[in-house]
Amino acid sequence: MQTLPTLIAILCYLTAASLQWQTISGRSINRQVIRLIALVAIIAHSYAVYLDLHHPGGIHLGFFSIGSLIGWLVATLVLLSSLRQRIDNLFIGILPLAALALLFTLFGIDTNIAKQYDSGLVIHILLSILAYSIFTLATFQAVLLAKQDYHLKHHMTKGLLRSLPPLQTMEALLFEMIWTGLILLTLSLVSGALVFEDLFAQHLVHKTVLSILAWLLYATLLIGRHFLGWRSHKAIRWTVGGFIVLMLSFFGSKFVVELLM
Repeated sequence: MQTLPTLIAILCYLTAASLQWQTISGRSINRQVIRLIALVAIIAHSYAVYLDLHHPGGIHLGFFSIGSLIGWLVATLVLLSSLRQRIDNLFIGILPLAALALLFTLFGIDTNIAKQYDSGLVIHILLSILAYSIFTLATFQAVLLAKQDYHLKHHMTKGLLRSLPPLQTMEALLFEMIWTGLILLTLSLVSGALVFEDLFAQHLVHKTVLSILAWLLYATLLIGRHFLGWRSHKAIRWTVGGFIVLMLSFFGSKFVVELLM
């Protein structure tokens, strides 16, 4: 039952990303058509995620299931953001990754079993997923910003550059995402401290330390932005660096615990 919505979502994700890529090459394709295809993919993905997470024994929060949930949330955020900002080119990177995350739920080996979770832990998990999703989106925004900056410096005014908002708008959107992500990450750490008796217990220490390190990197970036005027390359490097640490925290520890141990 999960296979059909998964395949529909994958097909629509890849179609929307392909059409968006063609717009960069100069082909005229209606934005609304691409968004509609992406919306169909997200709806099908929503149903696939529901089937994957909800089991008779409780909620299934395996490695690949969480990856699929994050892929769905990031794709949804990009689609919603594209309604007020011209960031449609993020579809090219985000949608294929969402499709790949879905594909792994069908063929990946997942040893995690469904079980009941108390409400506090569910809130902590949801906050963590939301924070990670926002920072994923911010990282793609940073990569797009780097491309835009490169094109401007080399006087390349066609293709990608022409389809993007001004550089200042792109930077403002990036820092808006980082502020939102940092607030969510802070709430995630606080909720974790309330839910778990010892955040530095053996099975949590790697995740805790890396999450705090990521928080410090993003906080430093925002402080540097406010007091030192950090922009462009510095903002991009700190954003990507923080995301790598957060990815190791979020997926690295889960991968080791579930798939290697």
